[in-house]
Amino acid sequence: MAERHPTSVPYRAGTDGYHTFRIPAVVVTRAGTVLAFAEGRHGSAGDSGHIDLVLKRSTDGGGTWGELRVVAAEPRQGTVGNPAPVVTADGRIILVSVRQGPAATEKKIRRGEVAAADGRRVYVQHSDDDGVTWSAPREITESVKRPAWRWYATTPGHALQLRHGPHAGRIVVPANHSLPPAKGDDGTEGQYNGGHALLSDDGGESWRIGYVDDNPDGYVNVNETTAAELPDGRLYLNTRTDSTAPGTRADAYSLDGGQTLELPFRPQAGLVCPVVEGSLLHREPAGPLLFSAPAAPDARAVLTLRASDDDGLTWRPVHTVSGLPAAYSDLTAVDAGTIGLLYETGDFGPYASIAFRRIAATELA
Repeated sequence: MAERHPTSVPYRAGTDGYHTFRIPAVVVTRAGTVLAFAEGRHGSAGDSGHIDLVLKRSTDGGGTWGELRVVAAEPRQGTVGNPAPVVTADGRIILVSVRQGPAATEKKIRRGEVAAADGRRVYVQHSDDDGVTWSAPREITESVKRPAWRWYATTPGHALQLRHGPHAGRIVVPANHSLPPAKGDDGTEGQYNGGHALLSDDGGESWRIGYVDDNPDGYVNVNETTAAELPDGRLYLNTRTDSTAPGTRADAYSLDGGQTLELPFRPQAGLVCPVVEGSLLHREPAGPLLFSAPAAPDARAVLTLRASDDDGLTWRPVHTVSGLPAAYSDLTAVDAGTIGLLYETGDFGPYASIAFRRIAATELA
């Protein structure tokens, strides 16, 4: 009997010369090729050190995967990560990522203990041949990072290109940053987290900062953020937060393509999750807004897809992957009838593998 939800495993810890693979991001090209991006971590499962940005391609809808390709590597064996890919209307695949020096860590950067050359820097590259080859990464830090910001991370997960309204064609990459601390703090406190967007109106050639939400009052601490375009052209954003606000999620809307927010991020306590990244997807031309993240309230486990029929106001569960450990994930439309989910999971911990599951869209209505 065929598996109801076919699942493949493009990345397993301890293979292809890497200790661990983390931070999945997935898109489908115009040719139907599934591109599964990840961080290939060399020495440990940690978030810093020698980390490459890697890719595997599938030409059969995520059933099998080709050989691992290194898309970007830091020349001094530092970190390249937080892949944010998007397939544009003309078929070009644009990839934004962030890098840091080999001795830098998030705590050191947030404390201001790292030189600018070793701190978080932002790059963009592209592929015009279905993800087979890639341009050299081009630095865009000065255009998208304010000088005072310390920590900086794109998404994680896919970015998007707007399809509707006056800003159609705009590329939007949700991101987060940290502020320098007030006297008596060292900058690692959650209240100094903030969110912003990277915007490009010329196909990724030039970039600028869109909305910024970084009020250090500790109520909502905007962190890893994902976005989806709603049918009416609004942008819906959902973010991880560890704060005094109810729950661990917050959301916001933009009426002008990510340039500003209608209101600052507000708590979305209807999404019960641990503190973790989540992914959004709205399928064109119709279908509910989807959100993927672990559903256990206090552990990275029970990865669940939830759907909203009212543009993110309320949510209901529509598909549970398993009760196993699971962490970061990313959603994509494989074809007209299939949703793809790329996610971290394992039998005894969430970082043993990155798996890909195909789910019939009819199950998620």
